[in-house]
Amino acid sequence: MDEQAYAGFARELVATGLVADPWVDGEPRFEREPVILSSGQAQALADAAKSIAAVYDEAVQVVAEDPELLEDFYGLTAVQKVMFEVSRPLWHGLARADVFFTDEGLQIAELNCDTPTGEAEATVLSQLAKPSGSSLLDPNAGLEKAFIEMLERLRESVVGSSGPRTVGIIYPTEFTEDLSLIKLYRRWLEKAGYEVALGSPYNLRSSESDATVRVFSEPVSVLLRHYKTDWWSERASAWRDEELLDTAPLERPLKVALRAQVEGKTVTINPFGAVVPQNKRTMALMWEHIHRFSLASQEVIRRLVPMTSRLETLHPALLTAKREEWVIKSDYGAEGDEVVIGKATPAEEWERCLSLAQSGRWIAQRHFEAELDAQGRSTNFGVFVVAGEPRGLYVRKQVGATDGSALSVPVFIDPTRA
Repeated sequence: MDEQAYAGFARELVATGLVADPWVDGEPRFEREPVILSSGQAQALADAAKSIAAVYDEAVQVVAEDPELLEDFYGLTAVQKVMFEVSRPLWHGLARADVFFTDEGLQIAELNCDTPTGEAEATVLSQLAKPSGSSLLDPNAGLEKAFIEMLERLRESVVGSSGPRTVGIIYPTEFTEDLSLIKLYRRWLEKAGYEVALGSPYNLRSSESDATVRVFSEPVSVLLRHYKTDWWSERASAWRDEELLDTAPLERPLKVALRAQVEGKTVTINPFGAVVPQNKRTMALMWEHIHRFSLASQEVIRRLVPMTSRLETLHPALLTAKREEWVIKSDYGAEGDEVVIGKATPAEEWERCLSLAQSGRWIAQRHFEAELDAQGRSTNFGVFVVAGEPRGLYVRKQVGATDGSALSVPVFIDPTRA
């Protein structure tokens, strides 16, 4: 799309009221030309996402039955352990499985089950890019309904129907990149008849006599959490040569949220139990402790999850000699942050990264070659999983690893193609 045509498309995006800036660093964030999936391809993506979500649920059960893994395998902090122990077995509401087509079948890069993003971009593109009169199917047509149903089921199971019909959306108010998602959630919730209160963790309150969470002064029965679990806990860099200035956990607001859930006054979505499955060392758990999983899950792990180990269990000489076969990822890095691809990294820089990686915080994962389009870009199919079921698709294209500069692309399903 040329510059003038994209400017027109950008105006359409802004007119939706969800997308504030269709550019990032002066470059387009979106592409109008859609990816068209056959019904078979769409079903394969959906099946993969559903299967991997079930494996993650099994992983949570494994850890719940052997809590020593929180220390010995994950190296979680004291506050992170509390998050998991108080919330388990709850961890899931909405997630996004990042899936790639390869010559050897589908591969999963991660399951973002903490604060998944892309819902706004996916739904807006579905609305704007579908050709008039087309028989193409919109994979995001049911995402809103599934989201509201999931929220209401969790609210009913924890709080019941008597709590305030108000949802508090908690997000990092100092950042702007996810405002489209916050606007979308608010739009969906108000349409479903909920009042919405916006704030950050610092705006959470409760009283000694009533554990119900208040956002500022507004009592809420649901906390829709778009504030990463590792930001609520003690914080430390994944690199040896970097020290963070603000490392203290958000102890007071976390106590408010956890107490409310325990007493059945306010449910948090996604639950704080996501602190374990969001940790990328869960993919190492799948491989290193594969015998603890059901036979069905073992098959899914071998088929969909690239072979993964905790970084400290592999000899540095092996990783150096076989650099192009490996990717290293930090435990809570997101959207391409703290991901080092051996094949795309000079040998000297790769060795430096290995030496600076904080022990106990990283995984090493076998590199896979994603299929490329005519422009040499890989396509990341982000399958939204709501209450364990695939309910939408967010597609991004980029040369190299997917990060914040990837192009968001519409996607449709051609029901006439098998």
